[in-house]
Amino acid sequence: MSRNGGKLLVESLIALGANKCFGVPGESYLAVLDALHDTAGRLDYVLCRNEGGAAFMASAYGKLTGSPGICFVTRGPGVTNASIGVHTAMQDSSPMLLFVGQVGTDMKGREAFQEIDYRAVYGTMAKWAVEIDDISRLTEILARAWTTALTGRPGPVVIALPEDMLTALTDVEPLSARASIFEAAPVPEAIAAAHELLSGASRPVIIIGGTTWTEAGRSALQKFAETSDIPVVAAFRYQDQFDNHSEVFVGEAGVGMLPHVKALIRDADLILAINVRFGEMTTDGYTLLSVPLPRQKLIHVHASDREIGKIYIPTLGIHSGPNAFVKSISPVEGGWDSWRADARKAYEKSFDAPVQPGPVDMVAVTAHLRNVLPEDAILTNGAGNFTVWPNKFFKFGPKARLLAPQSGAMGYGLPAAVAAKATYPGRTVVCFAGDGDFQMNCQELGTAMQAGAQPVVLILNNGIYGTIRAHQERHYPARVSGTQLQNPDFVGLARSYGFHAERVEATADFAAAFDRALASRSGAVLELTISPEALTPRQTLTQMRDAAFASQKAKV
Repeated sequence: MSRNGGKLLVESLIALGANKCFGVPGESYLAVLDALHDTAGRLDYVLCRNEGGAAFMASAYGKLTGSPGICFVTRGPGVTNASIGVHTAMQDSSPMLLFVGQVGTDMKGREAFQEIDYRAVYGTMAKWAVEIDDISRLTEILARAWTTALTGRPGPVVIALPEDMLTALTDVEPLSARASIFEAAPVPEAIAAAHELLSGASRPVIIIGGTTWTEAGRSALQKFAETSDIPVVAAFRYQDQFDNHSEVFVGEAGVGMLPHVKALIRDADLILAINVRFGEMTTDGYTLLSVPLPRQKLIHVHASDREIGKIYIPTLGIHSGPNAFVKSISPVEGGWDSWRADARKAYEKSFDAPVQPGPVDMVAVTAHLRNVLPEDAILTNGAGNFTVWPNKFFKFGPKARLLAPQSGAMGYGLPAAVAAKATYPGRTVVCFAGDGDFQMNCQELGTAMQAGAQPVVLILNNGIYGTIRAHQERHYPARVSGTQLQNPDFVGLARSYGFHAERVEATADFAAAFDRALASRSGAVLELTISPEALTPRQTLTQMRDAAFASQKAKV
């Protein structure tokens, strides 16, 4: 049976297991849009308002589900808009496939209308960038792209689709199955060596991260850590991968790292890093571990051999998936109860932040959310000082999830929330957004309205780009420039998109407003008035740090 390339692609994606895709339509992939006409309920197309928002949704979908997020965009301006999602997916280690229209093969190399060399532009940004120039190889390349996005360290793959490849007829059959690939497992000798190193440690720490954990793997990790009584630290924005209510969980190594977490990593004599990409945030600018040879003994476990030894020379490198590793290693006995207990006590103390001046106190708001949100809530955020509230003042249980960008990309939170709600309509999804962050992708409220995927959005409005303002005031005092915002009527804007919307101007009014937000069937936007003169979250953390140091000094 002959079919065109667009139909071959869509039928193959369904066979691989795709059931949702995100995109903005373009004339360069009309044949794909035509094929999607008949796939409602099997492969649904979520119509987005901007390619950047669509790519963020696909990246978030991959992170949330473990299956590649699918995004379709047009050539030139469309794919350059989408590049922010590709970069975020790469830094998040999130599986993603970005399909982009391309000029016909007969026009390549002439700088035709919106032509881009995708291999050159995305070769260093994505895990793989490829262009299909032979219709008979479409299924071969698609199968490889799917596997590439999922295996080793997951990431994004960019696939360029020349128009004539999508319209050409072929007798090639669609894919009928996908590869079943077990994750890499450790050899017995590696497990024995790791066990020996752990048994000889005095101050061990486990750092965990990554996106490939299974429920069984997380359970095995928790059992190992709790039985061994070893403190567990989450890498930057991966605290949802471990039950924060466990007595061995002691915090997140990320932006605004708390003093006890820094001290724990710095003073450890052994670090067991599982599924961790050693990024700048997790290492406090690569200062907590010396480059390239850490003072601490380091056991680095990762599914990608390219991550082991990339920055730090490990004492022991183990090429293994995280789930296979934690299922293979048995608990150790070391008598570290005070080492772990002191760290847990400091973590619990970190929630006792000082009252925030100004109309709405976010300390009280987050305390309320910890009490009322269901155990399977999904929290999302973009970038800005406001992210300290969902990232540092919420405890993630085994069913809760956090979608937050490792790349520090503004505007990620709302698209991620829409993707989460589209994927799990019955779960409570709450997006935290600053007023500047929200306006990066506020038009995706339209996507939420059309897809029936409306989350609850909390806009923390202080009228400034807070993070940059804080740096300005530190480095260029009395010379504030370019960070003051003149904002629209957020409530009116949200209502125009069909959302329930309110402005909350007092802490005492938040609980009732949030109840109404949860009860709304059309999603909700709550604008929280935060005074520009109020302490920034960074200042809040500074207060907590100073209080901790004062307490330590008093003991001495």
